Amino acid sequence: MPTPLDVPSEVLIDRLSKFLKENIGDVSPPSWALTAKTGSHKERPPANPDWWYTRCASLLRKLYLHGPVGIARLRVEFGGRLRHGTHIEHSRDAGGSAIREPLQQLQKAGFISVEAKKGRKLTAEGISLLNRLAGDILKSAKKAENDK
Repeated sequence: MPTPLDVPSEVLIDRLSKFLKENIGDVSPPSWALTAKTGSHKERPPANPDWWYTRCASLLRKLYLHGPVGIARLRVEFGGRLRHGTHIEHSRDAGGSAIREPLQQLQKAGFISVEAKKGRKLTAEGISLLNRLAGDILKSAKKAENDK
């Protein structure tokens, strides 16, 4: 049975974000999503207008790979280097609301649950969604390879 470990992460996140946008009504960007930066280390808001769905898909994949994860650890994962011109760069965590609110929406949709004092983890429905999409990606890759 194929898992998200067997497929390229870019392809899985792209396919998953399209699925979330088209099929899941509980996942939708808030009004501030078009104008807000995703962290103090960024100079501008994301250029992609559908960045919210990409963030949700990326969060689902990270929860699949790393098990129960808290907000603080995810902020570090999505953080980056803050530039100060000619000064030395320092690392900064990502913004909390750009992680917390997608997780809350995914929890409302039934893909994530909260484990006490450990963080959030995927539910059986979330795991099956990722496994199903990984299987579809592998099937389409094999079909494309056979058509050559």
